[in-house]
Amino acid sequence: MKDFDALLAGYRRFRSQSWPAQRERWEELAEGQSPRIMVIACSDSRVDPAQIFDARPGELFVVRNIANLVPPFEPDNHYHGVSAALEFGVTQLEVDELVVMGHGFCGGCAAALTGRFDHAAPGAGHFIAHWIDMLRGARDRIRAEHPALDRPAFQAMEQEGVRLSLRNLRSFPWIAEREAAGTLRLHGTVFAVSDGILHVLDEASDGFSPA
Repeated sequence: MKDFDALLAGYRRFRSQSWPAQRERWEELAEGQSPRIMVIACSDSRVDPAQIFDARPGELFVVRNIANLVPPFEPDNHYHGVSAALEFGVTQLEVDELVVMGHGFCGGCAAALTGRFDHAAPGAGHFIAHWIDMLRGARDRIRAEHPALDRPAFQAMEQEGVRLSLRNLRSFPWIAEREAAGTLRLHGTVFAVSDGILHVLDEASDGFSPA
């Protein structure tokens, strides 16, 4: 079976089993969406937020990209996919919670730490390199702390990616305003692929602990 054929087979299982079981839910969603939670996650195929959080259809508004990064607020005329999704989720859907979900063994964070795509040409990592360059400051510090570039170094980068995204989220005025008013809460998490444990950031102590 070809890959796309496998997708169609999965769709048919969904259509014959899962969809009928939640038919009323899908009919409700046909009238519109009203998720209360937005998740910024990595595009990695191993970390599906809906599966990890055991969410029903329509419960999560999700944006995914390389290394679950949020760029800083930049009100210019360039294309900003993540910023547009944030604006829609926060100002239009008016979500109550914003969750940044990093994960273990993240290829984007690993590339940022090792410099794998430094000086890459277009089509060979150029766009990736520019995107993960947001982590350059963390890279220099983590390399100094972990010169062997062992697993703790990569874990530190995965966690730092979450912290960076939270800082950048707060650079958006309409996010900062809502957080200050108590109508929006921000959370940082890292999902460990190897053991299935979600670690939550305590911003007061700046440390992650199992949920």
